[in-house]
Amino acid sequence: SVGHRGTVRDYPDFSPSVDAEAIQKAIKGIGTDEKMLISILTERSNAQRQLIVKEYQAAYGKELKDDLKGDLSGHFEHLMVALVTPPAVFDAKQLKKSMKGAGTNEDALIEILTTRTSRQMKEISQAYYTVYKKSLGDDISSETSGDFRKALLTLADGRRDESLKVDEHLAKKDAQILYKAGENRWGTDEDKFTEILCLRSFPQLKLTFDEYRNISQKDIVDSIKGELSGHFEDLLLAIVNCVRNTPAFLAERLHRALKGIGTDEFTLNRIMVSRSEIDLLDIRTEFKKHYGYSLYSAIKSDTSGDYEITLLKICGGDD
Repeated sequence: SVGHRGTVRDYPDFSPSVDAEAIQKAIKGIGTDEKMLISILTERSNAQRQLIVKEYQAAYGKELKDDLKGDLSGHFEHLMVALVTPPAVFDAKQLKKSMKGAGTNEDALIEILTTRTSRQMKEISQAYYTVYKKSLGDDISSETSGDFRKALLTLADGRRDESLKVDEHLAKKDAQILYKAGENRWGTDEDKFTEILCLRSFPQLKLTFDEYRNISQKDIVDSIKGELSGHFEDLLLAIVNCVRNTPAFLAERLHRALKGIGTDEFTLNRIMVSRSEIDLLDIRTEFKKHYGYSLYSAIKSDTSGDYEITLLKICGGDD
């Protein structure tokens, strides 16, 4: 089921040259045909959009993203540019934005680094270096500190085990180590938490957390909350939530981005675009289950104009 729970799929009768031409017509001239741009870009997979970008460059000698930037504005522009960006490059840019300027957006760093697979992380690191001529690790190091930094760097390395096989003996051993590192001592051995939570596979961690409950009579979440603090605590809790249910974790992020006064478009755009071909259907299901209303209706009541239309097309339907 992995990778097939997206809302966006390959377009069946795809022709990059036909699309490139239609897009050029939509952009060129007086006024922009936004409806045409939206219908083409939201109904093609990212791989197909990359072929359109190539074709556009070859036919018109220009970068599609630059023409979109020149012609559109605001959140709508950001969203359309995101759609034509290769996934690894998009994530690299999101990480850079999270670390730029005065403050660091720790929540965004945590969200990206906990939800991407090891393979995705390796691609993101490469893209980051290509775009910024600096290593992702160096930027994380200079923007963060302490155990939080150590854990982020471990995740950024993309060394988490991706196998689906679980080792019961290891789960018992790791659960014991976590118990000894936290509940069962004075002071906490943070490195042990980082090592186990950042390197073991998700199925392996699921079993480890069950074993942990057997040993300690406590849920790992309660132990983390009791033993740790700050961004490091936030990061480890995010990992536990992702291990248990990644779509639910992302549904919660979307809910926070859409509720209250103002919308967090940075988060909204990132999750909608980056999960549209992975698990957005599951995220929609979790959203409805936890909040009693659909993601579609939340977007509808919180956004407007072409921006709203585009997000709703990516969302793919009401629940």
